[in-house]
Amino acid sequence: MALFNHRKNKAKASQAKGLRSNKFAFRRSADANDDAAEGVAPRSRGIYLLPNAFTTAALFCGFYAIVMAMNGQFSNAAVAIFAAMVLDATDGRVARLTNTQSEFGAQYDSLSDMVSFGAAPSLIVYEWSLRGMGKLGWLAAFVYCAGAALRLARFNTNIAVVDKRFFQGLPSPAAAALVAGFIWLVDDLRIAGADFNWLSWTITVYAGLTMVTNVPFYSFKDVNFKKSVPFIAIFVIVLIFVAVSSDPPKVLFGLFVIYGLSGYGVFFWQWFKGRPVSIVQTSDEPLEK
Repeated sequence: MALFNHRKNKAKASQAKGLRSNKFAFRRSADANDDAAEGVAPRSRGIYLLPNAFTTAALFCGFYAIVMAMNGQFSNAAVAIFAAMVLDATDGRVARLTNTQSEFGAQYDSLSDMVSFGAAPSLIVYEWSLRGMGKLGWLAAFVYCAGAALRLARFNTNIAVVDKRFFQGLPSPAAAALVAGFIWLVDDLRIAGADFNWLSWTITVYAGLTMVTNVPFYSFKDVNFKKSVPFIAIFVIVLIFVAVSSDPPKVLFGLFVIYGLSGYGVFFWQWFKGRPVSIVQTSDEPLEK
């Protein structure tokens, strides 16, 4: 009798396991059908080496920037932030070109961005200039760090309902470039960060708050690199490279200041023309691609 009960319980457990497996399989099938109905390509559950290697390199740059700031080498810290920007822009394109997108890669990229463009810039600017301001200094650094976290969380949840031509709020890499560019510029001029503590405080708070606004910033995602372009476009790219290489701190900071203000220009221009200023889809009409 004891043996019979043991077999009976084992059979019941096996049956329950089969039901759970069928339930999960049904859920996966339903999720895949929903993605197909919405026109969204399902992401693989695998882990791909190539794009995640770029993401890891970006994460390393963010960590390296923090270490350099702790050692007082703020120029190296700022350069590491810009290197993380380049790697962050590369990993997504590599994943799309090689068809190696995955849910793991998307989540890993967000975590890497939080370190490289959230925690690292806030800690660097605090060590460089805001430490002597007491509570106001670390509160400004926290506003930036929290703004970056909220910006990344909102980006992940609103990615399907936002006009692809624009970012909703200042993107975290551009905000990090704004803060790091100012640090690199002033440090390159051999000026102490404490001499510009209120200006760095203003830039830090501005970048942190602008990340969580609804101000539209052009995303450059509608630029098609596979189409032919006029000869003048190549010449303009050459001029940009020459300008950046001539004096990287000044040129890069100037470019990101222009970009950091451009969203408000678009916002008020659309508001003045009486056009909708929200880039979030609020109806069932398809978004413009």
